[in-house]
Amino acid sequence: MVDKLFSDSRLAALYDLYCPWDARGDFTFYLPLVMSARSVLDVGCGTGALLRRAREDGHAGRLCGLDPALGMLEVARTRPDIEWILGDLAAAPDWDRDFDLAVMTGHAFQQLLSDDELRLALTAIAAALTDEGSFVFETRNPLVREWEDWHVRYSGEVVNSTGVVVHCVCEVDAPVQGDLVSFTHTYTTPVWNKSQQSGSTLRFLGPDALPGLLADAGMVVTEQLGDWDRSPLTDASPEIITVARRR
Repeated sequence: MVDKLFSDSRLAALYDLYCPWDARGDFTFYLPLVMSARSVLDVGCGTGALLRRAREDGHAGRLCGLDPALGMLEVARTRPDIEWILGDLAAAPDWDRDFDLAVMTGHAFQQLLSDDELRLALTAIAAALTDEGSFVFETRNPLVREWEDWHVRYSGEVVNSTGVVVHCVCEVDAPVQGDLVSFTHTYTTPVWNKSQQSGSTLRFLGPDALPGLLADAGMVVTEQLGDWDRSPLTDASPEIITVARRR
């Protein structure tokens, strides 16, 4: 489900302010992979920051971003020399071995909440990969229980492009049960008549669940890492970074 907040490009632009490039270890990890691939599909591309940077850095091949949030893509489309497609994998074009690399960054993989959603998405990604293509994504390690400090980590203030201060408060729904974590972000600023609130739910899957789901889609896990510095995956790792290939 698309967060209503991101249907408005003015609000979607806040995403890059709260999650700036320099503060994102994932982009440091993913950008070299993108630069070394001739054709790249970014699933859940958001504002397109990764692909836009790749083009700025000289990527001359095919770059394609897919996202269901119109506001996000309106921000991304400031760079017209990249393919930007509105939608999700269920409604995506029938790609057939089109891409050397597919990625899901920003924990977008965790927005796939059911096994059926996951299988549909992974099957579409597998079909989109070339025979030697790779799918790389990350999901937070549930054993670390990172959501317990989100009310601090993801609350704060930014200044938007017009100089207006926007304040955000993050709240996690409690108690957390099973592998689904729901939370809200409430945005306020003196120039708005009322606050804007977004709600999201993420699924926390452990590393043991991923190989089976990928296998069902015709892919095999070739590597799992625990953080953006390529450290090994352990129970204490904050991330489960997975590299998979077509079987």
